[in-house]
Amino acid sequence: MLRTYAIGDIHGQRALLEAAHARIVEDRARTGDAEAPVVHVGDYVDRGPDSCGVIEFLLDGLRRGAPWICLMGNHDRWMQHFLLPTCEQEPTNPAMHWLEDGVGGRATLASYGVDAGTHRMMLDIHADARAQIPADHMSFLDDLRPFYRRGAAFFCHAGIRPGIPLDAQDVTDLFWIRSEFHRDTRDHGALIVHGHTQVEAVKNCGNRVNLDTGAGYGRALSAVVIEGQDVFLLSPEGRVRIDPLDCREAV
Repeated sequence: MLRTYAIGDIHGQRALLEAAHARIVEDRARTGDAEAPVVHVGDYVDRGPDSCGVIEFLLDGLRRGAPWICLMGNHDRWMQHFLLPTCEQEPTNPAMHWLEDGVGGRATLASYGVDAGTHRMMLDIHADARAQIPADHMSFLDDLRPFYRRGAAFFCHAGIRPGIPLDAQDVTDLFWIRSEFHRDTRDHGALIVHGHTQVEAVKNCGNRVNLDTGAGYGRALSAVVIEGQDVFLLSPEGRVRIDPLDCREAV
């Protein structure tokens, strides 16, 4: 049986990420499957207290050869563009800056020891960020994948543009789309596993599964295992089946 693990939006919560991986390790022990990949659907940074620690944890696993897949989220792309030598805006949402209140970039920089206070000039913050953020963390952002497909599941950060073939999706949609995707009840040719839009609990809509359960706001970080079309939440007590719901009006 083809088995894939997935973890929702992390947003700087290293302790929650470690706990999610511990639940995956426990499930692996029960199944005897050491090879099934773990897909992280993006948004590693911003809002939470330890974005630096999250990236370092993921890099440690990748260096050990862990079967981990890391996808890009819109917040990761914000950070990536800010760290360019030219300090660029994220092109899809240029009106909103990474350091604006609510986005979370200042918390990310603080986790690296960068003073990103509002009293400082943007160019000075940018210079300090490029000097203090390790090169391998910048490379981690550059190496993030836009999507991952395995068996009957297609993993991305935000969702897909309905009606467009999965291999022809625009990265802007993969990182940012919301309502056009959420409202569509069609079979997309694969089970779309995503995050990006917060829900109270993992939501299986039959054609898609939303994993963003609000870790960036101090709520849960969810890990699931997918076997074919079956979705199970990994709880401290073990697997909990997540049955499909009619959620055409929900996120």
